Amino acid sequence: MRKIKDVLRLKLEAQLSHQRIATALGISKGVVTKYVGLAAAAGLDWSTVQALDESALERRLLVAPEQPRDHVQPDYGRLHQALGRKGMTLMLLWEEHRADYADAQTYSYSQFCENYRRFAKQLKRSMRQVHRAGEKLFIDYAGPTRARCRCSTAKSSASARHATPTRSGSSSCARSTVRRPRARRCI
Repeated sequence: MRKIKDVLRLKLEAQLSHQRIATALGISKGVVTKYVGLAAAAGLDWSTVQALDESALERRLLVAPEQPRDHVQPDYGRLHQALGRKGMTLMLLWEEHRADYADAQTYSYSQFCENYRRFAKQLKRSMRQVHRAGEKLFIDYAGPTRARCRCSTAKSSASARHATPTRSGSSSCARSTVRRPRARRCI
């Protein structure tokens, strides 16, 4: 629950400092500063605040007024799904949107991208997967990976001295003292 009215009462009527208000109400000093600043920007004094209830005061201070939109709003959900297709970019989607609404006012490319990114940040990042027991095995290996090298170039490198064994027991890279008749690619 927001304590906007209490903050403004203690500041405007009791003339307490922000630190004392924060301590008395159990909120941060930054929140007190924010509420007092919003009230000052809205031009509210204690008599006006006293006449409003908590929800009306919250609407007046915290909710930005809706500005009429004269630009055609794209369907960001559809755009998000379309971006999953191979080769699809925001530039292509923007060009399609402008072509679809050639007679109406549309956003510039930079504003189009900014609005899409704002939409994408609001999406809940989750991937629902249904797993039946014993059907699949998932392995998450976060250990070191094996180096890939060419045996012919590994002779001069430091990794040639530390060969990695393969399944057959031989090393994956040739040692500097071993000569191979032909260069072959080791994995």
